[in-house]
Amino acid sequence: MSGLDPLELTGRARTHVVEVADLGATVHRDVVAPLRAMAVAAWAEAGIDLVPVSAFRDFARQRTIWNAKYRGERPLLDRAGRLLDAAALAPPERIEAILAWSALPGGSRHHWGTDLDVIDRDAMPPGYRPQLVPAEYARGGVFERLDRWLSDRMERFGFVRPYREDRGGVQPEAWHLSYAPLANLAQRALTIEVLADALTGDGDCERVEGVDELLPRLAEIHRRYVAA
Repeated sequence: MSGLDPLELTGRARTHVVEVADLGATVHRDVVAPLRAMAVAAWAEAGIDLVPVSAFRDFARQRTIWNAKYRGERPLLDRAGRLLDAAALAPPERIEAILAWSALPGGSRHHWGTDLDVIDRDAMPPGYRPQLVPAEYARGGVFERLDRWLSDRMERFGFVRPYREDRGGVQPEAWHLSYAPLANLAQRALTIEVLADALTGDGDCERVEGVDELLPRLAEIHRRYVAA
């Protein structure tokens, strides 16, 4: 990843990613070919129109998502998917709830351009809007066929599902794919020090909500949500 530049690792630079019109996504330059190959194979083998609905996400966008959830401006869910009242939660509880479903700014795998969320566009009925929830990829779900195909085929193209199981950090996300040859390097390079610098030293006037609570817990957060 361009020498694993800390700015690229934390989404504060875009020098490692390219916009790919036919995929409708912005991804790391070295992910374009394997992603294209996987999409072509999915269609040829199973009639699955595999498309990304989210790929590269920069630090500012991740901070917007984080801050809106922290302030209660976007839905905040518990680990069972039930709606929470952010205002009723103490800062540590609010942070735990956000981290179950959304990465810390600077700590998102989407910053690397190696990770993306995918759907089967051909499987959706007219007017359907993907929710990216486990039920869509489970038995009987709209993306059940995509889930099975990915389980059988994605590793041929270098992709894995880092959040396939609940390991005490991020909730399971069957839709989240990661290009392992690059993502594994980025994961090791994103140290606690690099993450701390992104949270405190980007020079941006808008702060990450809860940062004073986050910094003393950064080693634990890094272990559970970045290094896991």
